[in-house]
Amino acid sequence: MSLTLRKRRVASAMPMARMAGMKSRALRTAERIGPMASTARETAAHRIEDARVWAAPRLDRAAHSVEEDIAPKVSAFLATAAERIDPAPSVRRRSRWTTVALLAGCAACAVGIVLYRNNTRRWADSMKDSAADASRWSAARATEDSDGSMSGVREGEDTPKAY
Repeated sequence: MSLTLRKRRVASAMPMARMAGMKSRALRTAERIGPMASTARETAAHRIEDARVWAAPRLDRAAHSVEEDIAPKVSAFLATAAERIDPAPSVRRRSRWTTVALLAGCAACAVGIVLYRNNTRRWADSMKDSAADASRWSAARATEDSDGSMSGVREGEDTPKAY
């Protein structure tokens, strides 16, 4: 065997012995402390339950006092702070001139529509009359040109004269 292997075996043998000693001491300590730990666990469980019994009604009262006393005060405080901070709302008056101008425009449109309809009717009537006159005139002219006389025109009717 070489010297390096021997050193390694010695180095590894010593920690194993120490670990075995530590293990045996830990087992003896666990046997001594085991009953104390279970007693501590039971005591802690009882104390936690007592703390919960004591704290529950106090938390309930605190919740009701916040809801009934503190929350309205905080809400009122916040509302007044908001009113103080808010700039004055600008009063916007609607001008009556805009309403008057709008109504005047509507009235002018209505008058324009009525005048347009009346002019349309007059124009249509005049076109009917002029069309009837034109057809009489063209008929009279056609008979006058063919005979040289006005034989096709009835007596008493006024015919337009050709100039």
